[in-house]
Order: sequence, then C-alpha cells, then structure tokens
Amino acid sequence: MQLFDVYPLFDINIIKGKGCYTYDDKGNEYLDLYGGHAVISIGHSHPHYVARLTEQLNKLVFYSNSVINTLQHDLADRLGKLSDYDDYALFLVNSGAEANENALKLASFHTEKKRVIAFQKAFHGRTSAAVRITDNPKICAPINERFETTFCPFNDINAVQRELAKNDVCAVIIEGIQGVGGVNIPDTNFLRALRQVCTDYGAILIIDEIQSGYGRSGKFFAHQYADIKADLVTMAKGMGNGFPIGGVLISSQFKPSYGMLGTTFGGNHLACTSGIAVLDVMKQENLIANAAEIGTFLMAELKKLPKIKEVRGLGLMIGIEMDEPAAPLRKRLLFEQHVFTGASGTNVIRLLPPLCLTKNEAELFIQRFKKILN
Repeated sequence: MQLFDVYPLFDINIIKGKGCYTYDDKGNEYLDLYGGHAVISIGHSHPHYVARLTEQLNKLVFYSNSVINTLQHDLADRLGKLSDYDDYALFLVNSGAEANENALKLASFHTEKKRVIAFQKAFHGRTSAAVRITDNPKICAPINERFETTFCPFNDINAVQRELAKNDVCAVIIEGIQGVGGVNIPDTNFLRALRQVCTDYGAILIIDEIQSGYGRSGKFFAHQYADIKADLVTMAKGMGNGFPIGGVLISSQFKPSYGMLGTTFGGNHLACTSGIAVLDVMKQENLIANAAEIGTFLMAELKKLPKIKEVRGLGLMIGIEMDEPAAPLRKRLLFEQHVFTGASGTNVIRLLPPLCLTKNEAELFIQRFKKILN
C-alpha cells in the first residue's frame, strides 16, 4: 500500500531530537527553528516529558470519557492558573481542527444562528471556517455545510460591524496571530473593538490560539496583549509537545449538557499526561518569558540583514518577508546550513522554534541565514 500523496516531502529521514536539534539517519544534526508546525514547545525529548509519558505508558491505561480521569482535572487546574483563564471550563479533543469545529458548534447551539465571520488569509484547519488561501478550490475550502462563512478584511472593524448588524452571525473567529496567512498580527485596538462589537450584537468571539498560544507569543495567549478575553479559546499544537491533544476554553455563559459534545480520544490518559508535563516545564523553566526575550533579540538581529522586506511577529512566532520567493531560501537553509524553517505564502519564511531556544542558538541561526543571503 502507498501513502496518499498530499504532502511535498524533503528527502530527509529524522530519527531523533534533543532540545532545539534533530538528527537524521545519516548522523547529520539540524537546528530546528520550526518545531513541526509549532508543536514542539518545550524541546525534543525533554527528560521530564519523557519520564512522565513513560510512567503513564507502563500503567497501560487509555480510557478517556467513560470513567473518571483525574488527569483531566489536574490538567484543567494547571492550565487555568497558568493561562489566567481559571474561571473557564475545558473540553479536551485531539487536534486544532477538532477544537475549532467544537467551538463553532457551541456558538451555533448557544445563539441558534449559523453564519460565521472569519478574516482574509485566515486558516483554522480543514474546518467550516477555513478560507481558500490558494487558487485551488480543493485546498482549505469550507467542508461543513452547517455553517456559512463570511470573510472580512483583516483589522477592518467597520466591515465586521456591517456583517454583525444583519443579526444572523453566531460567531466571529480570529487567530491570535495569523500563521499560514503570513504571520500577521491583529491590531490591539482592533481586537478590543472586536470584543466590544461581539458583545453588542450577541455574537460569540472565538480566538484561535492553536498556533499562537501556549506561550509562543511571549504571553500565554497572543490576544492577551490586547487585555481582552474571548468567549471561546481554541488550542492544540504546542499543548502536547508533539503528542496529539487539543482543547477549547469555554466561558461560563455556556451551560453543558450530556451529549452536547463528544470525542473518542480527547482527554485520554496519555494526552493529559503530555499536557501536564508541558505545563510543568513551561512553569519551571520560565519558557514564556524566554520566548519573549529570545524572540525580541531574534527579530532585532533579523532586521539588520539584507534582502529582508519586513520582520514581524511576537515572541517566537516570526515571519520574515523576503524580496524574493522564500522556497529556494528555505531549501538552501535546510540542505546547505542544516536549519529547519517553515514558509507562509510565496515570500515569507516562518520561524516557530521550541520555546527553549537559547540566545546562542538564535545567534547560530543568524550566522547561517547570513551565509545564504550573501
């Protein structure tokens, strides 16, 4: 049997990792500035993470929602305290796409409406609120007929308000920082106004922190720079340091009932153990503060380099917009300088390193990047 070929793959076989480095089957070492689409939050093979998962594996328990699982309560307690969302409830799922689908369902159930407002260049997984970011209609098109999605210009509060005034919108969904769309940051005043108009018109504000959350921006959630709270917050990626786990933070205006939501694997013992281990390390090693500090340093150094049109981002979620297509540069970084990076659109190189990235490792990346630019 062949794999269904929908991903372009580099001819590199990674077999292990440690911290901010990965290693292939030929013994080559790579500096990892991408972390598998931002899933590696505390570093590859962190000893505390490995020990906790090994301990849980030896218990041979994998139930999720048919019996009491105290690990779910432990995870919720730690997450609430560290994220400053302690007065919200947690629903655990497996991925970001599933988190967004459940958030949209909650919004629709609550408001008894089904239109959703999202934003141009947004990406919310292969979900009802996904937007076509290419000319191929098969890529990122809405797949759930329950919802009709309207896409407004990014940072345009007047366009949002005109749509909300039609009184048929159940939710507005926005990324804390747009990732796939090019590392675009919502304006602080726009986010505050968005929070207010959602309240005024009775629409649910969903903030998608699947890529930008979990300390990556230098705060636990990127939208916290605007000092607002969402009605629903969706999470995944860095939540489990590579183990599949996602979640929705749910405000008290939503009242749960049996059968309202469901998941087979969400909140299983291994997923919860991975989530708890991540929060332990983030707190003990001050990784949120480290993301802010190293991200500020990295962006300042990048702005000194030639051929770069713009550097934008927060913390360790950084977009480097080039004057030329990014794909050849990304390929040279990987094969000539042994550095993993990502890309957004045509001209943007995307950096999503583990939050434990050190200043020395950031400087090493700058040195290697200079070589290919020169």
